[in-house]
Amino acid sequence: MTKYNFDEIIERRGTDCLKYDMLDFFFGNADALPLWVADTDFRVPDFIMNALRERMNHEILAYTYRPDSYYQAIMDWLHHRHNWMIEKEMITTSPGVVSAVTMLVMALSEPGDTVIVQPPVYFPFFTSIRGMGRTMVENPLIIKDGRYTFDFDNLKNGIDLKTKLLILCNPHNPGGMVWTKEELEELCDICTENGIFIISDEIHADLVFSGHKHIPLPLISEKAAMNSAVLMAANKTFNVAGLSSAFVIIPNKKIRVKYDQVLNTVHIHSGNIFGNIATEAALRHGYDWLDQLMVYLEENYKFMESFVIERMPKIKMMKPEATFLVWMDLRAYGISEKEMAKRLSDGGIALNHGSRFGTGGEGYFRLNIGCPRSTLEKGLLLLEAALNKIV
Repeated sequence: MTKYNFDEIIERRGTDCLKYDMLDFFFGNADALPLWVADTDFRVPDFIMNALRERMNHEILAYTYRPDSYYQAIMDWLHHRHNWMIEKEMITTSPGVVSAVTMLVMALSEPGDTVIVQPPVYFPFFTSIRGMGRTMVENPLIIKDGRYTFDFDNLKNGIDLKTKLLILCNPHNPGGMVWTKEELEELCDICTENGIFIISDEIHADLVFSGHKHIPLPLISEKAAMNSAVLMAANKTFNVAGLSSAFVIIPNKKIRVKYDQVLNTVHIHSGNIFGNIATEAALRHGYDWLDQLMVYLEENYKFMESFVIERMPKIKMMKPEATFLVWMDLRAYGISEKEMAKRLSDGGIALNHGSRFGTGGEGYFRLNIGCPRSTLEKGLLLLEAALNKIV
């Protein structure tokens, strides 16, 4: 068994890297330590890089398609990792999860229709809705027993005849929740009863910590399967987001046809050679690598939790059940989010601001633990130093 080294420091500056090379633009500090963008600082595993290098040896990079082996890799992965048996015909594509969200909004609603989001949540959803001329309605999450859950009463009260879609983040970004079977069952029942189709962003499905189990939404029931689309990718898990390749699973053929009509109309159905190759290689050979990654990420969180409890007890962290993201409540320091953000960037650490994630996010910050432990420790020391200056 190959032992992978997640402690390795890899220099990313100067590689046209959003996370590192755009720090001055977004934070006004080019030297800050970036723990913001949701990609990791881990080397792409060898089985993916070797597959890409092998294809590079053929010096024609023309039009491509996805071979049967690509679809089989997805089907095998979902079967073995999530106990989800699907058919090849259910699988379609997208350059990314957010692109798929936008195309589903286009395919399944009309301008003026309502789309529900449940903030605080991944903020590109907002653009997918408003940018297409749809009305966004919020059903803010509530905190119960230290974790987010759905506000079902508020959800029911906010539904009307114009409500066509609900976007679900499963597992949740930024809070890191792995929604339980009971939570998903009630959500699906409400949506099915009211003719609301669920777009389920499951890009973090493979990044689940011990003690928790991700449930793909169509496994909740046959009704849920016919009333949902699942959006997935190797991007977050294997750190290949720059290859712009995702896959979309739509069990309902009528819905799938509508989606594919939009996909084909904008002519982005072919994808790119390297995204296809990386996805297949990741899902065919990534089982052991992922197991090792999750052990490392869980140890990273434990390290951070101990550090914060001992040295920054005012911070309230929402313990993630999945993802490599930690959602921190810094409101106890008694300053505005804007002022806190400035103090953090001036102090040399770049974090995502909570208000960007919508209602309920104000005063929170999102920190990425998908990095070598030495990098995480450096970031926590910078965070501590910046917070200690607040009188």
